[in-house]
Amino acid sequence: MNWLEKFILAALLILAAAIDGAQADTMVSGTVFCDQCKDGERSLFDYPINGVKVQVACSDSNGQITMSREETTNWFGNYAVKFDGTPDLSGCFAQVSSTGQGSNGCGVSAGPAQSLRLMFRMFDMAMYAVDSLLTQPAQPMSFCPRSANPVAPTPPTPSRPLPNPVTPASPPPFRLPPLPKLPPLPPLPPLPTLPPMPPVPFLEATACPHQQWTLPEHKCYWRAVSPDTKVAVVFGLAAARRYGTDLTLLQGLQGRGEPYRTLLREGITAFLNSYNSLQFPYNSIAVVQHLNYGLMGSNRNVLFTALRFIRANSGYGRVPCKFTACK
Repeated sequence: MNWLEKFILAALLILAAAIDGAQADTMVSGTVFCDQCKDGERSLFDYPINGVKVQVACSDSNGQITMSREETTNWFGNYAVKFDGTPDLSGCFAQVSSTGQGSNGCGVSAGPAQSLRLMFRMFDMAMYAVDSLLTQPAQPMSFCPRSANPVAPTPPTPSRPLPNPVTPASPPPFRLPPLPKLPPLPPLPPLPTLPPMPPVPFLEATACPHQQWTLPEHKCYWRAVSPDTKVAVVFGLAAARRYGTDLTLLQGLQGRGEPYRTLLREGITAFLNSYNSLQFPYNSIAVVQHLNYGLMGSNRNVLFTALRFIRANSGYGRVPCKFTACK
């Protein structure tokens, strides 16, 4: 026996010991629906109904009830009946025992009982499932299709025997005359060459460092936010506790010399780059999340997060900054 087989055997022994100490029980679960169209089937118009009592019962060969439990459906129409131990419920059934008025009066009558289906049995635990139980209103809803309760029309009784039908003679098949041959169409002229599409800056790969975002001639690249937007508005409560509620994004871009200031500067730069290029490694939500994770960690975590932002803002040495002076 190698080490892997020994490890698996030990794990199974530990699992068996843990389960052996647990109390064995059996669970029966299902859902009750309001059959609004009274067609006896689940349909598009049916919905789960709450406050309905469901009975799970077992009977012997003479039809006498030997064991039963009762539970009430929750707001989602679900019920779960628990039995102590692991009794054999294969011959048991579930039925709506008390409908009350239900939701919107959908509790006048109950549908047929359903048998229990064993889903699994393992380590003195068992799980049974029940097909959907139904309750019905007094009358079908007005929006139900007419075919939900079809009524077969009564055929009229003839007063005298009808004569035998006469089969008419089949007419000769009709044949279309052959179509005349049309002259060939002249060839179509070639399509003109389309002019090249202008470049779309948002789809191009670009990443700019914080120095470029502070220049006045690049102010037109600020999207979704402005230089006067507060840091706390963009990055949330953790940033407000660290940097205050009055610091603006433009002021945050000028921070240096301290780990938390460096993190804020590079985080703002990454946030602006995410709105400027679809190919930037971080989207705007990811930038906010990473900055908050950095603020909630240690100083080492702050430096690592700032370093990741710096590498992304520099384009990893491969993507240039494609800013041009705003007009």
